[in-house]
Formats: sequence, structure tokens, C-alpha cells
Amino acid sequence: MTNPLFDLTGRTALITGSSRGLGRAMAEGLAKAGAKVLINGTDPTRVAAAVEEFRAAGHQADAVAFNVTSEADVVRAFDELDSAGVAVDILVNNAGIQFRKPMVELDTADWQRVLDTNLTSAFVIGREAAKRMIGRGYGKIINIGSLTSALARATVAPYTVSKGGIKLLTQAMAAEWAASGIQANAIGPGYMITDMNQALIDNPDFDAWVKGRTPSRRWGKPEELIGAAVFLASPASDYVNGQIIYVDGGMLAVL
Repeated sequence: MTNPLFDLTGRTALITGSSRGLGRAMAEGLAKAGAKVLINGTDPTRVAAAVEEFRAAGHQADAVAFNVTSEADVVRAFDELDSAGVAVDILVNNAGIQFRKPMVELDTADWQRVLDTNLTSAFVIGREAAKRMIGRGYGKIINIGSLTSALARATVAPYTVSKGGIKLLTQAMAAEWAASGIQANAIGPGYMITDMNQALIDNPDFDAWVKGRTPSRRWGKPEELIGAAVFLASPASDYVNGQIIYVDGGMLAVL
């Protein structure tokens, strides 16, 4: 039986970028806690397949297809949810991309593409969700940051800036919306085993660096974000606001 503090029965959660990877893992965790999950992604076939897999596992799930970098798409998606009588109680801004190149070689277009996907989308989607949440006096917003919300690494400047921005965007959301019953917090994953990180995992030198630099001496697993996600989505975190929880095996705790 689910502890009432962590019970999401009757709640609806929209998780961007949730057809695979970290978003998929968090969606599964929220669904297991009782939430209806709205699966989002850029590949309609993959999104539809994910929805069917969730339903086959006994969970409530629907597809919500929109491009997170298109304000018009985002607004239309929320209007369609309104028309269908679907209220988003929990928003997880997870969609993100990475781009590696030294700053002196970085094109402005690539810089902007990363910021649009990782940071501006969280603002636009968060704004549309909050407009509805404020009227209901309830809402949970979970933004996905990174270790680079706290520290920088070479060759990933746009990613670092976008995730640093996520930390302060989360605090800005809390400052403006906490009085309306909304909790806005963030999760900062460490180095996780994902498709986006596969090239790094396959690089012996980088793999050794991650394991040597992390007190846990290993990469994280996507499912290890579920605890933080369920906590921040549930009544257990009703007085937690503007915070970022790092799930990093201890990497930020040591020099």
C-alpha cells in the first residue's frame, strides 16, 4: 500500500521527453505511485508505443505530442488538454539536448538551439501549466537540471548555461507561485546511463574519470531518479520550494 504522503492517485503528470531515457523512468515511477501520465516526445511512433506499454502494465497513460521548442505548439497542447477536461497537476520539464564543442568554435545557432530546448521550453511550458495551476491553488513543477547547474565543464557551454538557468528559473517560479499553492523544485542528475551519454560511457578514459570522481564509484541508473521525482510530485514535499536535489552518487560533495 502506498504511503499517503507519496500517493499520487487522482493526479495527472505531464513529463516532457518521456518516451525514453530519464523521462521514461520518471514517468514509470510516477505511474506506479498512482498518477496518470501524459507521455511526450518528438517521435510519434515511439510515444504511442510507450503509451501502450504503460497501459499494458496497468497504468493510466495518454500521449501529448508537441514540440517543446515551439511556443505555439505548447499553447495549443494545453488548450487541447483544457478542452478535454484534463488538468495537469504535475509537470516534469525533462526534455533536453547536449552539444559539445569548444566555445571559440561554437556557432550562435547551436548555442541558441540548446538554450531553446533545455531552458526556454521549461519557462514556456511551466508558464502555461502555472496559469492553470494558480486557478486551482495546486501544482507541482519539477525541472530537470544537472551537475552543471552548480559547476561548469569545458566544451559544453550552452548545456552548462541552460542547466544553470534551470536552477534560477526554478527559484523564480517558487518566488512567484508559492503563494498560489505551487511547489517548483528541480532534480540535478549526475552522470547517468542514457542514450545521450552512451559515447561517454564507451570512452574508457571518461568512464574511468566518472567512476573515480564519483564517491559511489559508478554511473547512475535512470530509475534512481524515481525517488526524488515521486517525493517532489507528492504531498510529502508540500513545504519544499525552490530547491534542487542532486542525485549524483556524491560527486558534488567532494573535490
